[in-house]
Amino acid sequence: MELVKSLKQFKLLKYIFLALIGSIILAISSKIKIPFYPVPMTMQTLVVLILGIVFGWKLGLATVSLYLFEGIIGLPVFSGTPEKGLGLVYFTGPTMGYLLGFLVAVYISGKFNYDSNLIKNFLKLLLATSFIYILGMTWLGTLVGWDKPIFQLGAQPFLLAELFKILIITFTVSQIRKIKKLI
Repeated sequence: MELVKSLKQFKLLKYIFLALIGSIILAISSKIKIPFYPVPMTMQTLVVLILGIVFGWKLGLATVSLYLFEGIIGLPVFSGTPEKGLGLVYFTGPTMGYLLGFLVAVYISGKFNYDSNLIKNFLKLLLATSFIYILGMTWLGTLVGWDKPIFQLGAQPFLLAELFKILIITFTVSQIRKIKKLI
């Protein structure tokens, strides 16, 4: 009985450690700015999808939730922080919908099974990513007003970069899934 309790504690510690490492990787990915047209590209959405594939939906949700909590309490983990503010003030700004979309995207990408079918894998990742933009544009429209060109402001400049990231994952998903077996 004591062995079972020790194994459960070890497993819990392992998951806490993985969530912490995942949130750190997600924070680092938010700071990486790659020159891209028409706007620089961060790697956050790529990491969110990979976290879902590698960690699964439960640990993926815990990891992204931890990342969001870190940002809400004032750690400079979000893209644009600390330059554009910190904490709850930054979180509830124009990017809140996108950040909440990370939760849906990691959940969906973690629920799917991936195989060698590139088209199916691409469509699964596209679906997961679309929720980032649906929630992002919904919040943005609510915040700045629906009379503004919300799609042109909140999605269009990023679509080429998102397509690029989804293709990267689509063509490497079999390699990414190997990481899952290691944890």
